[in-house]
Amino acid sequence: MTSNTDCHPKMQGQSPPFLAMLRSARLVAATRAPVLIQGESGTGKELLAQFIHEQSPRHRKSFIAINCAALPEALAESELFGHAKGAFTGANTAREGRIAAAQYGTLFLDEIGEMPLTVQSKLLRFLESGECQVLGEGRSIHIDTRIIAATNRGLADLVQQGRFRNDLYYRLQVVPLEVPPLRQRSDDIEPLAQQFLQWFSRHHGVAAPQLTDPVRRMMHRWSWPGNIRELRNLCERLVILHSGSDLAIEHLPHEIRACHPTTERFPAADFPITGISLEHLERELIMKALAHAGGNRSRAARLLDLSRDTLLYRIKKHGLQTD
Repeated sequence: MTSNTDCHPKMQGQSPPFLAMLRSARLVAATRAPVLIQGESGTGKELLAQFIHEQSPRHRKSFIAINCAALPEALAESELFGHAKGAFTGANTAREGRIAAAQYGTLFLDEIGEMPLTVQSKLLRFLESGECQVLGEGRSIHIDTRIIAATNRGLADLVQQGRFRNDLYYRLQVVPLEVPPLRQRSDDIEPLAQQFLQWFSRHHGVAAPQLTDPVRRMMHRWSWPGNIRELRNLCERLVILHSGSDLAIEHLPHEIRACHPTTERFPAADFPITGISLEHLERELIMKALAHAGGNRSRAARLLDLSRDTLLYRIKKHGLQTD
């Protein structure tokens, strides 16, 4: 069976927002600074944390991930910092905390906004001094573990609500990184889909289905609210249900088909008696497509059902400046 490390695209992509984020991640990877990764659910925040770890001098040591939302408040402190035998009822043996377990490596704290306030103060102390106080022990030990935190919620809002310490927020915010949602990475949708289809075909031992032009266009037009996780799950479904097939629009989920029906066309318009300038109309449509695509020429070309080279030729022809 293919290893799990091949199950995801390993932070691959060519869209400008993604490449800008990756450049920043490479720069911060070489440092010891804590990192705060922000982004919508399903965008690949843990993948980015792993990438930073793998690019850092700590790459030979452990990478440990914790979902803070899954930690019971009563056990969160013990889970992170460890406890001594007899520290509380049921602590029959001593236990090493996750921070110590990641010594000389990286600890990834996902959904950091869900961490209890009582634990946040101890985490802040660790970030500032490297001191880790085990629950039930009077002494502190010094640990060299890098902290990378992630959230899909606005931590600044949680600070205003009194649910997150502002000093911890600013300590984590030394190097903030924003993972762009998939709808802003339209150039990466097809390569990622191809990669997922190939991987799942090997994983399940079946032939990979083939993307067709109508399916490609519809995938590019979908907003992907679930981001890369949604695309990954869709690709696995397509591999299981339609292995070896040329994919058709009918194979896509109802919500994608309902949002962009195959009969979609421009609404009919009356032709003016005085006539119309086709050159002017083409120029206006190109400008609107570029504006809708946020200046992304590849996405604008797809909106106009043109190749990118054709769009670039027509941009030059009309003397349009998009930079």
